[in-house]
Amino acid sequence: MVGSNAEDYRVIAEGVAADIAAGRLRVGERLPPQRRFARDHGIATSTASRVYTELTRRGLVVGEVGRGTFVRAAVPPVDPPGGEPAGARVDLELNFPSLPGQSELLTRGLSGALRPDAFDAASAPVPVGGTAEARRVAAGLLGDVDPDGVLFTGNGRQAIAAAIAALVPTGGRLGVEALTYPVVRGLAGNRGVTLVPLDVDEDGMRPDALEQAAVDAVYVQPALQNPLGSTMPAERKEEFAEVVRDRGVPVIEDRVNAFLCDEPQLADHIPECTVVVDSLSKRIAPGLTLGLVAAPASRRDGVARALRSGGWAATGFALDAATRWIGDGTVAELVRGKRADAARRQELMRSRLDGFAIRADPRAYHCWWELPVPWRADTFVAAAARHGIAISPAASFTIDEGHAPSAVRLALAAPAESVLAASLDVLARLARGGPDDTGPN
Repeated sequence: MVGSNAEDYRVIAEGVAADIAAGRLRVGERLPPQRRFARDHGIATSTASRVYTELTRRGLVVGEVGRGTFVRAAVPPVDPPGGEPAGARVDLELNFPSLPGQSELLTRGLSGALRPDAFDAASAPVPVGGTAEARRVAAGLLGDVDPDGVLFTGNGRQAIAAAIAALVPTGGRLGVEALTYPVVRGLAGNRGVTLVPLDVDEDGMRPDALEQAAVDAVYVQPALQNPLGSTMPAERKEEFAEVVRDRGVPVIEDRVNAFLCDEPQLADHIPECTVVVDSLSKRIAPGLTLGLVAAPASRRDGVARALRSGGWAATGFALDAATRWIGDGTVAELVRGKRADAARRQELMRSRLDGFAIRADPRAYHCWWELPVPWRADTFVAAAARHGIAISPAASFTIDEGHAPSAVRLALAAPAESVLAASLDVLARLARGGPDDTGPN
């Protein structure tokens, strides 16, 4: 490594990076604690901290809570298993469920939109408030909210972006679950908003964590939280709502996974404080989506302005198609099918990963897997990739990328059930082995 006379943290970081590139520091090797690193290099502990931060930023090391900082494994190109075509892989990263016969069902629902007069109307620009009929059917989908408070975006990410823009000033602070939906990090960063991780337990975000936090707003997923799968029980919602009312903190409630269950909204407890965001991407399909926002009267104009200034209004055709699919029962039929599908996949996952530390709701399309020792998340992800299986490390969901638990999230929706079963069997065999025994079978 670089000698102790190097005082610029970037020079020291370059030395460590060179050691990693040359193999003098091997994948999986644990770096010394920062205090010892500082002592060994004759630098201040604060400088050592900057070195580790720089190495983490470059993706060369990863920190894991309670375990230390390790040289990170690069995820190799996927070698497809079983003679599948080159480039094929099993996707356990993204959750976009599709049911047999889904395309035919959706096509039937669009038959009326193909008349010239209807197509002309659907091709015209629409305001962020859509149409009266669209607001009416969307309000029912969102839980009988006030139709006048419903606004539309191109997708769920835009709905979240608009809510953040409306509720958090530039340079402000947004409270989020300590492990949260990764897209929120990018959306907040684009506005110069600092994310403040708030502690969670098995019931979701802890009210006392919000009570003690200095934040301008809070983003929360009360139902089937991504990635942990937790759902706030009624008592937790009441406690959380009490803190929100006392603090006067506005809430962004993300309901994108909630269609898989019948859990009441957090907004039912604090309607005056809550902006609900949702989308149709998982109910229908990622390429046939619509973002939904339900804002209280006091926040409606602000959210609408954010939508217009961001250019995030829905297209007329997407709005028309979604209105038809919701109104004629197509979406409800898809939801029933996907609830049953998610439950089957959860049972499959439980049987294949029996004996491991799994957190999951039996209604969800994902699960959280706390890996057995000696596995770390990034090395397990790399090993899975060598078998043609893509999974998400815990670092994807943490606010502080350098300090992630030794865990992964599995998205269960995409593969056929037979492929999912085989892939879970592969992951179970990997987990029961070790990082030195990971070649394709």
